[in-house]
Amino acid sequence: MTVRFEVKDHVARVTIDRPEVMNAIDAATEAELERIWQKIEGDNEVRAVVLTGAGDRAFCAGADVKNASKTGLEYWADSRPNGFAGIALRQTLDVPVIARVNGHALGGGFETVLGCDIVVAAEEATFAFPEPRLGRIPLDGGMVLLQRQIPFRAAMGVLMTGRRVKAREALELGIVNEVVPRAELDAAVGRWLTEILACAPLSIRAVKQTVRRTAHLTAAEARNAKLPALIAALHSKDQDEGVQAFREKRPPRWRGE
Repeated sequence: MTVRFEVKDHVARVTIDRPEVMNAIDAATEAELERIWQKIEGDNEVRAVVLTGAGDRAFCAGADVKNASKTGLEYWADSRPNGFAGIALRQTLDVPVIARVNGHALGGGFETVLGCDIVVAAEEATFAFPEPRLGRIPLDGGMVLLQRQIPFRAAMGVLMTGRRVKAREALELGIVNEVVPRAELDAAVGRWLTEILACAPLSIRAVKQTVRRTAHLTAAEARNAKLPALIAALHSKDQDEGVQAFREKRPPRWRGE
């Protein structure tokens, strides 16, 4: 199996396990990732996801071009509505996804990071879209995501050079939430998970669904969008529990309903 997957204490952990090729993703691995995302979407017990790569060298080096048999045009013509690794452009995964960036995130690997919600990176991590240097193009989310997530000039400076951005610069650009020494990476991810799990799960789902699905609307239109996760949160028992716990000065006991 090229992807490790486990769920424990409401957290799904997804690990791309191809360290011998810097966790580059081939067709079989992408199909396995798609299966996993669908499984998480159908599991209401999952409240957060941690996505990472095996080993210390790379988070993901993108598509496995050594074994690629398609031209760029053929690759682009394929149906890939959810973007690279099934997550770069995904709109149906309503739980927060933390990218645990343990090394290089290149090409599709960078697109995968941009599809996540929170990014925690080791100091040695780098980010790049080297495709133009290979005569290719970041087709599966890179061109359309980066310039929506960071300032235009900064995005173009990355997209139009293929250069590698080090973790500290990525933090300054807003690509990354936190940069830590490698030895502290898991502890940092754990802190983010603790903060997320302290929140009502239906509230978090409503927030993510609203943010992800209304970016094309005006603020007023987005505010009035009657999205399923929003309606579920507004009708939940957890909202009453949260207020009651606040009054009683105790931690809330979330039920996810």
